[in-house]
Amino acid sequence: MINVQDIVTLQMETVSRWHHEPIDNPYSDLEQAVCTQHQFNYQLWHQEDIARSRDVTDEKIAEVKRAIDGFNQNRNDWIEKVDDYITELVQSRSVKVQPDARLNTETPGSVIDRLSILSLRIYHMEEQLERSDVNQEHLDSVNHKIAICRLQQDELSNSLQELLDDIFAGRKRHRTYRQLKMYNDPSLNPYLYKKQVA
Repeated sequence: MINVQDIVTLQMETVSRWHHEPIDNPYSDLEQAVCTQHQFNYQLWHQEDIARSRDVTDEKIAEVKRAIDGFNQNRNDWIEKVDDYITELVQSRSVKVQPDARLNTETPGSVIDRLSILSLRIYHMEEQLERSDVNQEHLDSVNHKIAICRLQQDELSNSLQELLDDIFAGRKRHRTYRQLKMYNDPSLNPYLYKKQVA
């Protein structure tokens, strides 16, 4: 069975580690897929920080924007791969889906993605508490935001555990939703395929 707390721990620990050491993925099975998806969120987060800087050139912004598109595409691809892995686990356990089982509005992979982003937000909020150039009002505001993030993380991880338990008990159906992103596909993005013809 999938333990969501293990996933949350993986995300929190890797965010902290990757700020001091190179990105790694020492995991296997589902956790390896979760970690790969998470690393694209990590890289995306830091590229977006650069994109918002006022002291970089337009050329650098263009380079960063292309990197953001690539990381975002990989992030979405790996949400699907996490869901595919869960599908394989469900099938390998011969789960009998109940006739009245419903689909959730969000897949487990999408929820894991949201938890990944929350782990990044918590880490960077906690960095704010180490600043010496801010006043107590700023620190109080940050602490309040961290409390909200941790509550959201707890509630979201509990909801995900319930969803996974329902999926593996056959009470909910599971399906990978293909996001079919068009913006990076030269055969589907009009700007890209019209440029090729011109």
